[in-house]
Amino acid sequence: MMYRALFRIRFTNSLQYRAAALAGLTTQFAWGFMYVLAFAAFYRSNPAAFPMTFQQTVSYIWMQQAFIAIFFIWMYDNSIFEAIESGQISYELVRPMDLYNRWFTMTTANRLSRAVLRCLPILIVAFVLPEPYRLVFPGEWARLGLFVLSMVLSLGVVVSFSMLIYISAFSTINSIGTRIVVGVAGDFLAGGYIPIPFFPDALRIAVELSPFGAMQNMPLLIYSGYLTGSALARGMLLQVFWVVILVCVGRVLLNRALKRVVVQGG
Repeated sequence: MMYRALFRIRFTNSLQYRAAALAGLTTQFAWGFMYVLAFAAFYRSNPAAFPMTFQQTVSYIWMQQAFIAIFFIWMYDNSIFEAIESGQISYELVRPMDLYNRWFTMTTANRLSRAVLRCLPILIVAFVLPEPYRLVFPGEWARLGLFVLSMVLSLGVVVSFSMLIYISAFSTINSIGTRIVVGVAGDFLAGGYIPIPFFPDALRIAVELSPFGAMQNMPLLIYSGYLTGSALARGMLLQVFWVVILVCVGRVLLNRALKRVVVQGG
């Protein structure tokens, strides 16, 4: 009940930042069109050289832009970093709530509220664009359902991975460097800039087995129709596996960090 109330409060508060959402929406439209047109130029030269069809790639890009707040690692909850670095973590520790669950709930609510504000306009525009640049609705409702389920698991992986970045701030004076490096590298490995099927085989296999392959890669490839059958089932099982592992590791690391934390001043 406590976490449900916390989720509702954080979700509602984040919905108030409509100007920021509008600015982000404009940026995402610009990046979406840029990516689609850039890939179109490559596909015109040799369509057979790519592992995905152009229509699959277009669907991948538009769904990625619509739900970027869920998929991209760098969209942290800055209030958590501020609490750690300013010493306000001492107030968090006296609350009658599990700190890991609290931060997990806050981050989830923050990401979902941002996605709600931005996804609908992008999806509407993407669906009405002319062929072959428009977003195509998946032919089967079952695939859409699997996409939604995989997106929920993807959110769990991204949030639990973000928790590790929050926890790392206990060991640094300033977390900005860690946030930038991990955010950029993580989003690249997760398929944020180039879909993972486009990676060289050795790197692709390694990434698919890592937590990054269980992030945006899975739901976007399911929606686009690239993943089917046993590969789809195996990928979703990996998502469940990494959610469990990352949450367990995060809890252990947070408990260790809290035993060593020192807050100066008063």
